[in-house]
Amino acid sequence: MTFDDEHAVKYPSQPPLLSDSKNPHVMIVGAGLAGLLLAILLGKAGIPYQIYERAKEVKPLGAVMSLNAGILPALEQLGLYEELLKISLPVTGEFKIYNSDISLIFSPKNDLLLSKVPRERIHLSKKVISLEQNRGGAMIRCADGTTYHGDILVGADGAYSSVRQALYKRLTKAGTLPLSDADELNKGFICMVGITKALDPIKYPGVDANDANINQIIGNDSLYSWSAFTVPGNRICWNVKRQLATVKEATEHKFRNSEWGPETSEAMIKEVRDFRIPFGNNTLGDLIDATPRESISRVFLEDKLFDTWNHGRTVLIGDACHKLLPSAGLGAVTAMQDAVVLANCLYEMKGLAPTDIDVALSEFKAARYSNVKAQFLRMVVFNWLPESIKMKGAFKGMEFRPQASFLPQIRARGSAPVLPQKPSQRYQDEQKKIAAQGNNNHVEAVWFAFSVPGNRICWNVISQLDSLDAAERQKLKNAEWSPESNDAMIAEVKDF
Repeated sequence: MTFDDEHAVKYPSQPPLLSDSKNPHVMIVGAGLAGLLLAILLGKAGIPYQIYERAKEVKPLGAVMSLNAGILPALEQLGLYEELLKISLPVTGEFKIYNSDISLIFSPKNDLLLSKVPRERIHLSKKVISLEQNRGGAMIRCADGTTYHGDILVGADGAYSSVRQALYKRLTKAGTLPLSDADELNKGFICMVGITKALDPIKYPGVDANDANINQIIGNDSLYSWSAFTVPGNRICWNVKRQLATVKEATEHKFRNSEWGPETSEAMIKEVRDFRIPFGNNTLGDLIDATPRESISRVFLEDKLFDTWNHGRTVLIGDACHKLLPSAGLGAVTAMQDAVVLANCLYEMKGLAPTDIDVALSEFKAARYSNVKAQFLRMVVFNWLPESIKMKGAFKGMEFRPQASFLPQIRARGSAPVLPQKPSQRYQDEQKKIAAQGNNNHVEAVWFAFSVPGNRICWNVISQLDSLDAAERQKLKNAEWSPESNDAMIAEVKDF
């Protein structure tokens, strides 16, 4: 792998965060699902990072997402699983598809992640317009004139990725970009999405169910299809899609934009108001009227699997390198899986030399490309398969369940097979060192537990320190006793 030396990397307008001797400094462009999850994982791995987001604020844009076993173990490793359950509804496996007469045909969250990333590490209104990289580092230049420097640049900035465009521009100039990557994304649908405010269960039967109520409606002799999903809080997330009839129509369409927004939705709203939905005697217009206008967005839906995911110090993840249609229900999961696998590859880096970076980023693509390509193929043939084959395909797609190799592993649940994951030698070595240190500071303890009024238990743990010197030190610490000083001892005794 060659590195770009055409332009020397200049120092940014603000002093760069210098990498330590073992870990790279990572610049993440994009504060979406993939970028935020990668940031959380890097924080757990002790790898420094900064996030650069083009928007003025990070906020949800009216879409619902489905997470499955392919990513839930990794979220559980991070302690996010229980929090996720509080803001989600379980999917029982029932998925209803109707025609526009509502005759049954077939029945088969950014905020959470954002709250876990220190705000001082997220830089807003940072639209990347160019990048430079050589053997000394990588640099991004933003539209506001600022520049930032790091060891590795991650493009997690979506289907219209500025990082990808800047990287591909350089590769095109060098004559090394594959022809397939020079093509535009495949134009297919225009989609409008929104989430209602809390609805009356009497008017909208089923909106207060404990399980997710998922409905897909296909228009009769129409280019339209629409969906309605129940989400927590007696709300409904809805979307309506219009297939573009010709390539010319798609090319001439003036609404294409890399950012979701409500401004271009009004004309489409008028077209779809009378479409029926399977929640009482209601229509899409009723859902739209119950949806705050700022929560309605319109966007092109396009899909594409790019071949070039990394070059030099730059790597692409999520929609920046593989854009799946939302109807596949896989975009969020595959993007988040990218974050997990990339974090593992960066954690395993032997050093910060260009060859070490090249190996890590190439291993990331090797670990992900075939899996993502298989997801694309399944999506293409899904509608032509019998039910038994569809179900097998769904299980096959969830065999890949990457976990952070530098955190305690979560046991597999359910009966479906899980692809084995190579354990981290670095993590094993670090755990051995921790265990050895623990043996050198052995603690003997006795503990009691007894019931007290109010269905409560009073407990205590008494430990004997190894030496008089240690005991004397502990006496001194007692004068400053606080809940925070308990954490180390709690970690030692919680498995008793």
